Amino acid sequence: MPVLNGPRRMPREGRPDSVVVMLHGIGSDGDDLISLADFLAPALPSTAFHAPNAPHRFDGAAYGYQWYSRRTPETRVEGVRAVAPTVNAFVDELAAQHGLTSDRCVLLGFSQGCIVSLHAGPRRKEPLAGVVGLSGALVTGDTLAAEIANRAPVFLAHGEEDGVLPAAGTRQAAAALEALGVPVELHILTGLGHSIDGRVVQAASAFMRRVLSKAGD
Repeated sequence: MPVLNGPRRMPREGRPDSVVVMLHGIGSDGDDLISLADFLAPALPSTAFHAPNAPHRFDGAAYGYQWYSRRTPETRVEGVRAVAPTVNAFVDELAAQHGLTSDRCVLLGFSQGCIVSLHAGPRRKEPLAGVVGLSGALVTGDTLAAEIANRAPVFLAHGEEDGVLPAAGTRQAAAALEALGVPVELHILTGLGHSIDGRVVQAASAFMRRVLSKAGD
């Protein structure tokens, strides 16, 4: 199983009481996504943020990483399933390092990282505090009813003007998760493409603060 590594942001004072693992999009890396922690940290001052590089070099260019190959629909689904244990192992390792349980962890993914997060999170035997899915989709929803292992809450946000991954994928993900009893917070944002803006940061920060607060009760 590949070992993940990448940049991190630790709390300015004291030991972290929670962890957010952030999965980047295809052709990117952890150094790109870790900058998001600077905007999330004010609402989560005691949280450690980790943004690992995906385990595979991007097969569409000479730089960047990918969680799986998207050359065909088949390789996409197979790749999502194959990489999920690596992501889950990374989350569990970080929780252990920080002396935390998995319900003090949030899995956040953007684009391809969102697709991986929405597959892995609901299938974990040890539930997370929540999953944050940004500009992605649920590509393994057809088997989720048979494979779901927990119903940790999910936050979904997507730009209505996304020309890379249509917002319809997030709407479909929300419907599939809600049909299985998963609490979903859905934001479809006008004037936003395949990106993250201040509205997403504000809403996602509030969601993570809420679910981590409940997990600490």
